[in-house]
Amino acid sequence: MNDAALNRIAEALERLAPAPCPAPDFDAADAFIWHVAPDRLEPVTKVNRVGLDLLLGIDRSRDTLLANTLQFARGLPANNALLWGARGMGKSSLVKAIHAEVLNQGQVLKLIELQREDLPSVGRLLNLLRASETRVLLFCDDLSFSHDDEHYKSLKAVLDGGIEGRPENVVLYATSNRRHLMPRDMIENERGSAISPSEAVEEKVSLSDRFGLWLGFHACTQDEYLAMIRAYCDAYRVKIDDDRLRAEAIEWQATRGARSGRVAWQYFTDLAGRSGVKLVVG
Repeated sequence: MNDAALNRIAEALERLAPAPCPAPDFDAADAFIWHVAPDRLEPVTKVNRVGLDLLLGIDRSRDTLLANTLQFARGLPANNALLWGARGMGKSSLVKAIHAEVLNQGQVLKLIELQREDLPSVGRLLNLLRASETRVLLFCDDLSFSHDDEHYKSLKAVLDGGIEGRPENVVLYATSNRRHLMPRDMIENERGSAISPSEAVEEKVSLSDRFGLWLGFHACTQDEYLAMIRAYCDAYRVKIDDDRLRAEAIEWQATRGARSGRVAWQYFTDLAGRSGVKLVVG
């Protein structure tokens, strides 16, 4: 094979190879989304979030996560955090609100959202971040794994870091409805059918144990639900008397078959619309 043919093959292979991800421009924004094919960090100029003071009924989780995040932003040791529990109780909202609060306190901290389906690419992302001195909060929302899902192995790169270790400038916060990140029936099935039941379960169940900080979120009471809505009304100056608010809000939760912070916000959104009030979130 002559040199010309070899050159053509080399050029063809170079065209097929994915272009290296450019070095992140962290000056572009305070928040980013990680995308693959091709790998890139896409800036988010306006994050969809509510103020920290509007997240009611989760005071202990709020204070603990804020303290942990401030430690990390200041260059001090901090834990990866797993926020687990009831749906719609502000897990992801708390992460985004905490990030805003840290920025408000004059700290530099970048928020990067990583989609669960992109977990296999996390090694490439960590290598990119390892080369930077910028403190990064890596956020994976609604994290869970099914019976045949192998993505959990990629998560270990963030939690344990292999022989390189997790980059000192990266911490991971994840939210999940499941305490152990997988269905209970999956755990029980593996215990009952495996040759070595304890070993079959240990690798997956212990994944959640690798988070140094666990924060549980539980369903709110009716009084907490109504207090959330009243706080939204006060913050956005929506006028409604207590009796009418109580009657409408309870009816709203009954039609939804659930009571949570998310349902409270959905009722308030409807109320604000009927009241002619525009909502500016972020």
